Amino acid sequence: MTLSAPAFELKLAETEAERRAAQRLRYDVFIVELGGAGSLVDHDARLERDAFDPHFDHLLLFDRGRKLGDQVVGVYRLLRGERAEALGRFYSEDEYDLTALRSGRRNLLELGRSCVHRDYRGGTAMYELWNGLARYVADHGIEVLFGVASFHGTDIKALAPPLSLLHHRHLAPPDLRVRARAEHFQPMDLMLEDQIDRRGAMVATPALIKAYLRLGGFVGEGAYIDHAFNTTDVCLVMDTARMNAAQAKLYTRERVR
Repeated sequence: MTLSAPAFELKLAETEAERRAAQRLRYDVFIVELGGAGSLVDHDARLERDAFDPHFDHLLLFDRGRKLGDQVVGVYRLLRGERAEALGRFYSEDEYDLTALRSGRRNLLELGRSCVHRDYRGGTAMYELWNGLARYVADHGIEVLFGVASFHGTDIKALAPPLSLLHHRHLAPPDLRVRARAEHFQPMDLMLEDQIDRRGAMVATPALIKAYLRLGGFVGEGAYIDHAFNTTDVCLVMDTARMNAAQAKLYTRERVR
């Protein structure tokens, strides 16, 4: 646990060593904490990686007060639309049909592998990452952000209340409504809206998903059960043009010093 104020620095990864530091934090969070797996996970080196890593920008949050080799405490993985076109696909297209977004011909950014070191959760680390993300969005003229976010576990019965609440209250409008692919489509409208304990459902919803909803985000239709990562995924979509002024301030505000 940190005992002093973090000495944060935010930057895009520029070297292979910095990318490996991001993969090391991802290993600690997604593999050790959440029990995930993957074909390119390197358990000996403690790296969570995949074939898409070379094509993404990696936004890194450092705490320069930590020992060398252990300074990366937050990560975001970012794939711009033009890079996805050159690559031939977005990462999340294995899970979701992105036709609604692609057909809109708007400037897209896919977000993924977002995680924060356990010692920094509940503090300002996530806002630091969001400030960096906001600058990236502005620099590249991004219009729509999207990416999968996860509930821990694959017990759909246990997740029925929060999934149903997301479907009834936060389903994306048609022009943004991505849809889980038919071959693994998991319905989210598992309960009638008036049957949901809304407070309990929100408590069961991960903090990152709730934060995106506060920013004006939506969810796509249907969930994806990821047995390899021991998660149930939903696709979040945020249209920067639809953010209201209060939400925009939250998204771009600087950390209180």
